[in-house]
Amino acid sequence: MSPNAPARVLVASNRGPVSFRAEDDGSLSVHRGGGGLVSGLSAAGQGTGAVWVCAALSDPDRTAARESPSGRIDLAGHDTGGLAVRLLDIDPGTFARAYNAIANSTLWFIHHLLYDTATKPVFDGRFRKEWTSYDAYNAAFAQALAAEAGEGAKVVVQDYHLTLTPLILRRLRPDLRIGHFSHTPWAPPDYFRLLPDDISRAVLEGILGADHAGFLTRRWASSFLDCCEQVLGADVDRAAMTVTHEGRRTQVAVHALGADADFLRERAARPDVEARLATLRDAVGDRKVVVRVDRTELSKNIVRGLLAYRDLLRGRPEWHGRVVHIAFAYPSRHDLPEYREYTAAVQRIAKEIDDEFGDDTWQPLMLHVNDDFPRSLAAYRLADVALVNPIRDGMNLVAKEIPVVSEHGCALVLSREAGAYEELGSDAVVVNPFDVTATSEALHEALSMDAGERRARTKKLAAAATALSPQQWFLDQLDALD
Repeated sequence: MSPNAPARVLVASNRGPVSFRAEDDGSLSVHRGGGGLVSGLSAAGQGTGAVWVCAALSDPDRTAARESPSGRIDLAGHDTGGLAVRLLDIDPGTFARAYNAIANSTLWFIHHLLYDTATKPVFDGRFRKEWTSYDAYNAAFAQALAAEAGEGAKVVVQDYHLTLTPLILRRLRPDLRIGHFSHTPWAPPDYFRLLPDDISRAVLEGILGADHAGFLTRRWASSFLDCCEQVLGADVDRAAMTVTHEGRRTQVAVHALGADADFLRERAARPDVEARLATLRDAVGDRKVVVRVDRTELSKNIVRGLLAYRDLLRGRPEWHGRVVHIAFAYPSRHDLPEYREYTAAVQRIAKEIDDEFGDDTWQPLMLHVNDDFPRSLAAYRLADVALVNPIRDGMNLVAKEIPVVSEHGCALVLSREAGAYEELGSDAVVVNPFDVTATSEALHEALSMDAGERRARTKKLAAAATALSPQQWFLDQLDALD
C-alpha cells in the first residue's frame, strides 16, 4: 500500500500513539506513547493500512505535522504496529478551550459527578465561546478523517473529547462505518441534564451519528440509553441495545478493556524495574505494603484514601511500625486550578500523616508525585494491598494491572464506583469510596488476610483482568462495524 493511499481502518483520539521531541541538533525524535489504547491499536495496524488521526500536543508535534507534505506521518520502523499517524495542527487557543474548558472541565466533570452544584457549573457567554471551539476541534477531526478514509472504511472515534465527531463525519462521508467508544463513565439523566438543553442534545446526537457506540461496562451503557430516551425522546430497545433517532439506528455495546498481561510481565522484569524494586524494599523492610498508583485526578479520591490510612493508624495501633503506604500520585491537568489545589491537598495530608506517626525507625507513608512507570511496576510487584477507591471511574486499569504482576499475592480494596468492580468485585474487598471509616476497616481486613486466601484471590483477579486483551478489545469494535 502506498504511503498516502486511502485508509481502510482509521482511529481518532485526542492523544496519539507517538510524541515528538526536539533534539539538540534540531532534529525531531519520535517516541511511542503508553497505555492500553496504543497496545490495542498496534494489533489493528498489522496489514490494515490503519491511520491514527490525533492532535499535535506540543511544539515538536506541530513541527512534525507541518513538515509532512500530506499531513500523514509514516511510522514504519517504529513499534506501533505499522500505523501511520495524521497529526492535526489545531490553533492552540481553539485546542485549549476545547480540551481544558469543555472536555476536561465540563464533560469530564459531568460524567464523574464532580460538580459542587451550589456554585458550579455556570453556563454563560464565556462557556458558549468555549463550546464553539469544541465544535471546531471536533470538525477538524471529522474533516481529516473524511480526507483520509477510503470508500466504506471503518472509523473508530475515541472518548469524550470527540463526542461531536461521528455526526459531523457522517454528514461528510455517509459511506463510512463509524464507531465511537467512551472510556469514561456516563452520567445518569438527572446529572447529564446539568448541561444546557441544546448542548446535552448535541453530545448525544453526536455519538448517535455513529453506527456503533461502545462502553466499558453495562452500567455506563445503560446510563447512555437512559439519557437518549429521556433527553432526546429517542426510541430505545434495551433488549437489543439499540437507539433509533431521526431515522438512524445506533447499536450500543459493552467492550471491557483488559490488562495487557504479556506486556506487563515482560516490562516488570526489566533491569530498571528491578533496580527500583530493590530501592523500595530497602525503604520498606519487612513491613506490609499498601500501594496506590494514580494521577492527581479529582475522581481518583486520593485524599479520602489518605484519610482512611490515617484512620487505620489512629484506630489500629497494632499496625504502627508494621505497614507502609506507598502512594504514587502523578500530576495531572495542572492548567486547571482545581487540580493544582487538589495536588496541594494530597501533599498536605501526606505530611500530616508522617508528622503524626513517623519516627526515626518508621516512615508510615511514602508519597511520590513525579511520574515514573518502572517505579510503579516495582510497587505493583511489592504490594500486599492495592487501594483503588475512585469516586467514579470508567474502568481503572491499575486495579487490573496490580494482580497481574504481584509477586506474592495482593488483596484489592476496590471502590464499587469503579468500572472494574463489574469484573473484579467478587474477589476484592469492596468499599463505598465516600466512607472513610469503612475504607479504613477494609484496609485492616486486607492487611490481615491470610496469605493463602490472598494468593487465591489474586489468581482469580488476574484471570478476570486479562480475559480480554487490549488487542481483542479494539478488534471487537472493528468487527462490530461489519
